[in-house]
Amino acid sequence: MSTFASFSFSTVPHLISQPGAAAQLGQHIRAQFPSARRALIVTDPGFLRTGLIDASARDLEQHNLTVLIYSDVVADPPEHIVLSAVEFARQHAIDIVIGFGGGSSMDVAKLIAVLAGSGQALSQAYGIGNVTGERLPLVQVPTTAGTGSEVTNIAIVTTGATTKMGVVAPQLYADLAVLDAELTLGLPPLVTAATGIDAMVHAIEAFTSKHKKNPMSDMLARQALSLLSKNLVTACQNGANLQARQAMLLGAYFAGQAFSNAPVAAVHALAYPIGGIFHVPHGLSNSLVLPHVLRFNMPEAVDHYAEIAGIVAPHVEGSQEARAEALIAAMQQIATVTGVETTLQQVGITEGDLDRLADDAMKQTRLLGNNPREMTRADARAIYAAAL
Repeated sequence: MSTFASFSFSTVPHLISQPGAAAQLGQHIRAQFPSARRALIVTDPGFLRTGLIDASARDLEQHNLTVLIYSDVVADPPEHIVLSAVEFARQHAIDIVIGFGGGSSMDVAKLIAVLAGSGQALSQAYGIGNVTGERLPLVQVPTTAGTGSEVTNIAIVTTGATTKMGVVAPQLYADLAVLDAELTLGLPPLVTAATGIDAMVHAIEAFTSKHKKNPMSDMLARQALSLLSKNLVTACQNGANLQARQAMLLGAYFAGQAFSNAPVAAVHALAYPIGGIFHVPHGLSNSLVLPHVLRFNMPEAVDHYAEIAGIVAPHVEGSQEARAEALIAAMQQIATVTGVETTLQQVGITEGDLDRLADDAMKQTRLLGNNPREMTRADARAIYAAAL
C-alpha cells in the first residue's frame, strides 16, 4: 500500500487519560459543556454495586448537575433495555449522557444520546449511516480495557434469541473519553485477560483490514499492541498495579481508534456466533478463534503478521513465516498464562454445533469483507473444528 493512498480518519475529539480523573468528572464536564444541567449515568447493576460511581456523581452534583442513574444494562443488551433507557432519558429531560462501564453500558449510552435527543426510532437507526437528528452530549468512561467502545462509532443490540444488529454512524463518537485506571483495579484476572486479548485482536485486525487500513490506524494499532502486550500479564497477575492498568486502558483506546477506522474482520465474524448462541463473553469468543483465523489468513497477511510480531514477540528472528508463527504462538501463550479457556469444548461447544456456527458466521458479511483472505463456509467450519 502506498503511504500516500487517500484515506479518512475520525475519532473522539477529547481524551483525558489520568488515574483519578473520574472523581473530577463534574469539573471536566463543566469545562466542556457549560450549559449541561441534567446528567444520566448509564451503567450495569454489578458496577453500580462497587460504589465506584459515587465520587463521580458527587463531583457532578458539586458542579451543579442533577444526576440520574440508569443501571439496568445487561451484557449484549437487548432492544427492550435500550428502549426503556431511551424512554427514561426522555421522561427526565436528560441533556448529557455518561456511559460508565464495559462495552454494553457504553453502547447503550451512545444509543440514548442519539435517540433521546432526536425522537428517531431505534429500528430506523440500524445499519450504517442511518442516524438522523441531533444527539445529546456524550461522555464515555470505560471500566474495562477491552472493547474500545468509548472511542468507536458503533453500538451492538441483541435483536432476537441469538441475533444482533449494529448501529454505525459518526454521531456515535463521544465528545469526551475519560480513562481512569482506578476504576479497573477490581477487575478479576480472567476478565482482565479476556478483555485485554479482545483489545489486541482489535489492533491485529485493524492492521490487516482489507479495505481501510491506513497509516494512522497502523500507527495506533502498533502502539496499542506495544502497550497491551507489555502490560496484560502484569495486569492479570497483579491487578492493583495502577501503571499496568492505565497502560491497558490506553492500549484498548488506541486499538479502538484503529479498528473504528480500519474495521475488524474474520476473527470477529467467527466470534459473534459463539457469543450469540452460547453466551460466551465477547473477548473470550475472539480469543478462542484467534490463532486459527490468523493461521488461515497467513497466505495473504504473512508480511503484516511478521511486522507486528516484532512488537508482540520482539526476540523472534527468521523468515516472515517464522515471525508470523511467533505472533500466533505469543497470543496463545498469553491465553495460557492468564488461564482463559483455549478450546471451544471448554465453553460447552461440541462437534454437533459446528455447522450452526459456520452458517451464522457466514451471515457476518460486513466483517468478512474486511478479511485479508476470502473465507468460504467450509473454511469457517474448518476453523471452528480446529478450535474445538
